[in-house]
Amino acid sequence: MKLTFDEQQEELARTARAFVTSSTPIARVRALRDSRDAIGFSREIWQQMADLGWTGLCLPEQYSGLGLGFVELCIVLEEAGRRLVPEPLISTLLLGAQALLLGGTPAQKARFLPRVAAGTAVLGLAFQERGSRYELDRIETVAERTPQGFRLRGEKTNVLDGHVADAWVVSARTEQGLALFLVDSSTPGVEIVRQQRIDSRNAANIRLAGVELTSDALLGRPGQGLELLGRVVDRAAIGLSAEMLGSASQTFEDTLAYLKTRKQFDVTLGSFQALQHRAARLFIELSLARAAVLAAARAVDEAPEQVARMASLAKARASDLFVHVANEAVQMHGGIGVTDECQLGFYLKRARVAELTFGDAAWHRRRWAELAGY
Repeated sequence: MKLTFDEQQEELARTARAFVTSSTPIARVRALRDSRDAIGFSREIWQQMADLGWTGLCLPEQYSGLGLGFVELCIVLEEAGRRLVPEPLISTLLLGAQALLLGGTPAQKARFLPRVAAGTAVLGLAFQERGSRYELDRIETVAERTPQGFRLRGEKTNVLDGHVADAWVVSARTEQGLALFLVDSSTPGVEIVRQQRIDSRNAANIRLAGVELTSDALLGRPGQGLELLGRVVDRAAIGLSAEMLGSASQTFEDTLAYLKTRKQFDVTLGSFQALQHRAARLFIELSLARAAVLAAARAVDEAPEQVARMASLAKARASDLFVHVANEAVQMHGGIGVTDECQLGFYLKRARVAELTFGDAAWHRRRWAELAGY
């Protein structure tokens, strides 16, 4: 499996980094947090991303996408991670749109995917519940059969960008097993309770009080939802790993710059051998994680049978990496590293939240071992 980029992918990475650096400074994340912004991201920047083609990178051309691969999407996600971009890349491109791509009906795809590509729609995936942790089948939300279709009752938690989504793909239990449904946010019986995570990202609890749906809201057939949901979450774990890799890389580079300029006892901190050894270890871990993430992204495009195993490998590596780099960065910066005025705190908090999203390192190491036959 090729673990390098071609010329077109290199150009995409350069373009993405230039845009992220100029348009989305960390100061913007601070401003959104302090102002308790009602949306939590910039609609204008989201539209600019759509104009660059990011929102339609791996969508088919028939739905106004560019028809590129999952690797290209991960390239953009990695660069977005460098500046902790809060726009709904994870919720819309990795969760909602992927669910429609993999299991949606032609009508469902035609209704939403062109709008996603155009930057005019935000989608979400409502699959977590209280106590479910990382088990996708631990679902209490129920879909009852009605003459017109289905009636949904239950509550979903931690729905990323759920407070601004135009629609969510919702998991629910039917008589035949788990199923996925496309639910508009304006449907009667839906209650949205916004949350703000410790990393200042957006989420919501979605309460479904007898939500009436027609049969055409169903993705696939009842009983097939668990397999589809697993494929979507695996892709999301790989994409999130790419974002975490970008965040960890930026944290590492900022720390190196600090070590090369900050002086103590009339010499730079970078001249101390103990800190050199710690920095070298981080560099090695970054290189290993980069290989794992790229291999997982390529598996989506080239080796579908390996996606589950590679997703767990990438997420375990990226989770350990980001937390370790963030911790070391704070240590090497000294006292200023724990102050709110230092931007490292935003990376440290994001590392903690991202590690626990779509399965932490320990969970994915166990899953990888089981899938590998150990």
